Amino acid sequence: MRRLALGTAQFGLDYGIANSAGKVDGAAIARILARARQGGVDTLDTAIAYGDSEARLGAAGLAGWRVITKLPAMPAEVDDVTAWVETSIAASLQRLGIARLEAVLLHRSGDLLGERGETLARSLEGLVKAGLTGCVGVSIYDPSELDSLWPRWKPQVVQAPFNVLDRRLLSSGWLPRLAQHGIRVHVRSVFLQGLLVMEPARRPAWFSRWSALLDEWHDWCAANSVTPAAAALAFVDAQEQIERFVMGIDSLQQLEQLLQPAPAVPLPPAQLASEDRELLEPSRWRLA
Repeated sequence: MRRLALGTAQFGLDYGIANSAGKVDGAAIARILARARQGGVDTLDTAIAYGDSEARLGAAGLAGWRVITKLPAMPAEVDDVTAWVETSIAASLQRLGIARLEAVLLHRSGDLLGERGETLARSLEGLVKAGLTGCVGVSIYDPSELDSLWPRWKPQVVQAPFNVLDRRLLSSGWLPRLAQHGIRVHVRSVFLQGLLVMEPARRPAWFSRWSALLDEWHDWCAANSVTPAAAALAFVDAQEQIERFVMGIDSLQQLEQLLQPAPAVPLPPAQLASEDRELLEPSRWRLA
């Protein structure tokens, strides 16, 4: 399962609609990392904005791991962009207890489009030249962000949401386009923060407007004798142009399920896909 990358937001935050256990404790983090390495996983995905995830990963020990982290949105008051980038990454490396990152991503690609964008791009490239990271890129929420970014700066790696319901990376044409240009593609939100695997009875009332679509998904899984988790994972695993899929882990049991070979199931039908950003982007959810 070398294409699997462990997402670590749950190591530093109470994260995910289906997460009822809260932050993962330190002992569990160590067990998860050890089992993941045994299962052939070599990549971790974290971020400065993920609470104390970086520090807790560093405490667990990261020798031999490929680590990706993300810079947060650049504060408006930052005058020296290069100093902000270098200081932020130096602090990340210290918390993680490593000398070099696999990749540094921007959490907000729009920072590259403003008046400080050119300097920010040069500063990111400077991290590669200094040997502090292997590559740099962006984490996006909608492939349309690439339409604006592409003429100005071409990232070396792009992380984007992608799942059974959210196929915008494919429908926009960006997945094959990125692969054609040799740009590494990592995807997240394979389970849509747990919504795709949540039992309908536990689904928050806010999602009632999409009940027909979500129920059709569960019906399709039942008709094909496959669990929603296995079907969702198999769908992403079938996309050969994706280098890594980032999966958030909050228990050893979850990891064991992910390490199982993807079942041979047909691809979910096209009518299960949606373009509704209210559904596809968790930042737009109104659950309180």
